[in-house]
Amino acid sequence: MSYRVIALDLDGTLLTPQKTILPASLDALAKARQAGVKVLIVTGRHHVAIHPFYQAMALDTPAICCNGTYLYDYPAKKVISSTPLELGQTRETIAILEQYGIHGLLYVDDAMLYQTATGHVERTLTWAASLPVAQRPVFRQVDSLAAAAEQADAIWKFALSHDNLDELHAVTDRLQQTLGLACEWSWHDQVDVAQRGNSKGKRLQEWVTSQGYRMDDVIAFGDNFNDLSMLEHVGLGVAMGNAVEAVKARADRVIGDNQSNAIADTLYQEVL
Repeated sequence: MSYRVIALDLDGTLLTPQKTILPASLDALAKARQAGVKVLIVTGRHHVAIHPFYQAMALDTPAICCNGTYLYDYPAKKVISSTPLELGQTRETIAILEQYGIHGLLYVDDAMLYQTATGHVERTLTWAASLPVAQRPVFRQVDSLAAAAEQADAIWKFALSHDNLDELHAVTDRLQQTLGLACEWSWHDQVDVAQRGNSKGKRLQEWVTSQGYRMDDVIAFGDNFNDLSMLEHVGLGVAMGNAVEAVKARADRVIGDNQSNAIADTLYQEVL
């Protein structure tokens, strides 16, 4: 079957460990676009943190950001559809995190905010500093996440990381049980907290339907638990060789890792 939409997770999938896109992947995606296939970024990232990749692929499609919390129109620089956190939920989440001493990033409007620089935050800041100024994501250190949240127009998600995985699991269980929030693991020690009902798969289906396509028309690539909602509901769900084992088990196909030309090879086989 020749697919009409290519949905791509970024970290651990399209991106190498050095946060670059392989030339073979760029060439295959360019050929797919020339053939009329739609290429869509579906990521846990904030839209301000995907500039270099969106531009490298020369896309004209919107991007699905923050695990499906919102759909962002890059050419128009506006949010098309979204389901953000409510301020009350954000206040309660911050209070729970403070009880456990867990820190992370708060994604709002056009920036990512942090109160305490964890290892994850510091690594992300180092990556951002390596980019040209025009492509750098916006990070802001604030004295209080709670106070900053009060000033935000839209609160997209929390990205939490913690050395004690038992405590991180305990917090996510509590946020799910008491606030009903969506907690999706994007790395072994990182979990994203967003509004209930949000997922990459749900927002992808919304966009696919709006364009007159079906989910069967989509080939999707991913590597972690937050990708399952799309991998399990598209025509062909592809897990990377470096993916979590549980994700590989639920994907339609497993290919090479994100340091190989496996994505390009699969596109030539299934799309081009």
